[in-house]
Amino acid sequence: MSKLRVVIITGLSGAGRRTAAHTMEDLGWYIVDNLPPIMLVNLCASAPRLGICKLAVGLDVRTRDLFEQLPSVLAQLSSQGITPEVLFLEATDEVIVRRQESSRRPLPLQGDGRLLDGIGKERRMLSTLRASADVVLDTSNLTVRQLAERVADVFGDDQSDELRVAVMSFGFKHGLPIDSDLVFDVRFLPNPHWVPDLRPQTGLSEGVSSYVLGQPGATEFLTLATAMIQTMEPGYVREGKRHVMVAVGCTGGKHRSVATTEALAERLRSAGLTAVTFHRDLGKE
Repeated sequence: MSKLRVVIITGLSGAGRRTAAHTMEDLGWYIVDNLPPIMLVNLCASAPRLGICKLAVGLDVRTRDLFEQLPSVLAQLSSQGITPEVLFLEATDEVIVRRQESSRRPLPLQGDGRLLDGIGKERRMLSTLRASADVVLDTSNLTVRQLAERVADVFGDDQSDELRVAVMSFGFKHGLPIDSDLVFDVRFLPNPHWVPDLRPQTGLSEGVSSYVLGQPGATEFLTLATAMIQTMEPGYVREGKRHVMVAVGCTGGKHRSVATTEALAERLRSAGLTAVTFHRDLGKE
């Protein structure tokens, strides 16, 4: 029997926990939703007898007072050699309000107040857990499919001790990705937007890629960024961090960041790291 791997799926109401749970279930994880934290210890103890080696538990503020027991529960599991990973999902207030109004469901902590009041209470209640989360996903700009792809990238295999690097392009005009661990700004490179033949293309095209990566400083940047991530990788593994999000930004997220993201991921793979790419803002222009 493989060592039990436990993931806690939590975060703000309306941020996509249900989608994350369904995705992990499709990947072969055993899912338990809205479990009182105090019951997690017994569930983990029973899992091997039930043939469960990958367990994902959905926790949210509906448990209210019980949710405050989570730190002591995690300490008990740690003493038993089990270190759960925490997947925290969040989104901006504006996005959560729009989603909740569409579903016509109140937030668990909203009471008789406004939606924004409920969101604020949840953020304060979950702030400590978010700070210690292994993976934080901002779903504000993600479709359901994109969120499922992100979750599958992190939890889609059994290499739990291997660092996985996700390199994501983005456009600063669409907002800084708050779920990133490292952020690089490639606006120091000339913008293909001002080259008529390249403007309609994206950083995935050979023409734009050759133009961007052929600029002074591009190769040096890739070399230094790769070396930095390689230097940090052993420490991340020692600290139990299995997933790192590297964000590469340009103005609109169409040309420079896309080309650089693909090139950086390829360099990381050549260096022996597992790396995948995402393009958050591609197609938004």
